[in-house]
Parts: sequence; structure tokens; C-alpha cells
Amino acid sequence: MKRIWALDVLRGVAIAIMLFLDAPPDEIYTILQHAPWEGLTVPDVALPMFAFAMGAGAAISMARREPSTRRILKRAAVMFAVGLLIGFLPKVLVLLFHDDYTALMWTTATGYVPENFFDAVIGHGRLFGVIQRLAVIYALGILIARAIRNEVGILIAAFALLIVSSAGYHVYAPDNPFDMQHNISGAVDLIFPGANHIYTPNYDPEGLYGSITGTASVLFGFLAGRVLIDNAANREKIFTFCAAGAVLLIAGGLWSMFDIVAKNLWTTPYTLINAGGDFLLLALFTKFEAATKKFLHPLGALGINPLFFFVANQVVLTFMIFLPDSGGVYIWLYEHTTQGLISTEFGATLFCVIWCLLWLPLAEIFYRLKIIIKL
Repeated sequence: MKRIWALDVLRGVAIAIMLFLDAPPDEIYTILQHAPWEGLTVPDVALPMFAFAMGAGAAISMARREPSTRRILKRAAVMFAVGLLIGFLPKVLVLLFHDDYTALMWTTATGYVPENFFDAVIGHGRLFGVIQRLAVIYALGILIARAIRNEVGILIAAFALLIVSSAGYHVYAPDNPFDMQHNISGAVDLIFPGANHIYTPNYDPEGLYGSITGTASVLFGFLAGRVLIDNAANREKIFTFCAAGAVLLIAGGLWSMFDIVAKNLWTTPYTLINAGGDFLLLALFTKFEAATKKFLHPLGALGINPLFFFVANQVVLTFMIFLPDSGGVYIWLYEHTTQGLISTEFGATLFCVIWCLLWLPLAEIFYRLKIIIKL
């Protein structure tokens, strides 16, 4: 079965946004930053878009060969381990190459400054992160889709997860379900993995509870993948994507009357609105496939090895920032190129764009050499 270019481009868009988000050397425009709590900005679409694309890709792969439970869990475990290693890498570099370790070590979410490497990693290391979240929802989503198999059942399962997640907030704190200091997602995080292992003192944006709705994002993507491999004509697929996108956007808008739209909690309306947008983007990329191959080819190439480039970007940035004097190298590049150009925000944003563009030639080389690295 040949690759589906529209899906590669969708993955490429998601990863490009994620690469951009890792690169800011200074203050960038607010619309290009994650919403602090409630709301939806450009970066907030990246992770659910990738989860959606991951589900679609899984549906296509399963049409060729159905993976065993062991294989699904093994891939999830590898992804989770890679995410942990990326999170621990800065601390390893600080330990190896800096004399004054405790002075350089950042405080944890609880405000505690680790005394040594093992305390920082084992006692106060963050357990979850972007790749770990993707690993969890990938495994849950694919196992559910494989168990149910039929499209109607998968759709019902996705909405059941959304209902369960939404109900949990309202039952736990009926007076103010989505208070930043007191909500069910944060309460779960404080139980597991615990206050010493989360991103903020009150919650982790990639914690366990958000994996419920994250799994729904994977299931919506799985349904999109089923449509992509169907023998129907392209116009029928495009109509299905547009109809699904419109319905989910409307559902998300209506649900937002009761629940907030929040990336940090991966709330139900956030999930629906993003899935609706992803369906519409798939319709657009499918309709104009020839144009995307001509004008968006680098994004499609990037989307063929998405997790590789996400990991490579984080590793390169980590080495540039945490090796001795190398933090100065990264900032030096910014200071001697775009800093202060027109404004702080414009200069920093342009630097991020340039940084992302530097990855595209490598993606094209991988594409031409047919190199595919899966995590």
C-alpha cells in the first residue's frame, strides 16, 4: 500500500509546530505561545493533531498487518523510554560538564532544589512529557480500536471517553470544575506520579487524566485512516472529512458552554475542536494533493519521520544549551542574527522560523533516500 501524502503533510504540519515551540530564544508573539490556561492558540493544535495522525497511520498499518498486543506495548514502551531519556539528558549534561551542579539545577515543581544527580532524576525527575503522553494514548487507542473493530463502535468509544473525562471534572469539583489549583486532573497527578515528578506544583499538562481524551483523539484519527484506505472516490472521502469536521467543530463549540477549552487539561471541547479541524485539513490536503506535493513537499517529507525529527531537534537544542559555554552559542546565534529586528517578538519569532527551516533539507534527503526511522 502506497503512502498517503495528505496524512504525511498533516503529520509534517504538527511536527513543524512542535519544532517551532522548542526553539524560542526570547519572547515571541502571544498567538504563537501555548494558551496559559484557557483558550486555543496556534501551538495548541500540534499535539492533538499528531495524536490524530498517529491514529490514522495505525489504521492504515493495521490494514496491512494487525499488530499483536506485545508489539503495540513494545512500541509504546520504547516511545516512553525515549521521552524519559530526553527529559533526563539536560541533567546528565549538567552533571558531566559543569562544576557547580546545584547552582545550575532548576527547582522542581515543588520548589525543591535537588542536591545531586540521582536526587534530581530519581527523586524529582519528571515522569511524563510529550512523547510519554503519545506513547500512552497510542497504546490505549490502538488496543481499543483493535478490540472493537467496527467504525460505529469506535466512534461510540471515543465519545464515551470524552463523556467520562468531562463528568470527572464536574463530579470532583462541581462548583468550579476547571480551577487551576483544584481539579481532578491535578488531583490524579498528585497521586501518580506525585508532586515531585510533575511539571508544575498543581498539575502536569501531559499527566494521566488527560490521556483519556487524548485516546479519543487517536480514535478519531483511526476513523479518518479507515476512510483514507477505503475504495471510495476521493470526492466521497473529502465529503466525509468535511462532514465529520463540521459536526465535531459544532459539538466542540456546544460543549465549550459547559467545559473550558484547555490544552493543559486536554478537555473534551478542546479534543472535539481539534479533531474537527484535523478532519477539515485532511479534506483540504486530499483535495489539493498535487498542490501540496509541489508547494508543501518539505512538510510531507518531515511527516514521514516525525518523531525522529522531534527527538533530534530536542537533543540538538539540549546539547547547544547545556554543554559548557554552548548556551552562549545558541543565544549568540540569535543575538547576531535576528534579535531586536523590528521588535523583540518579531526577531525571536523569525529566529524560530529559520531554525525550523534548517531541518527541512535533512527531511528531503531522508525522503529521497527512502530512509524511515520509526520510534
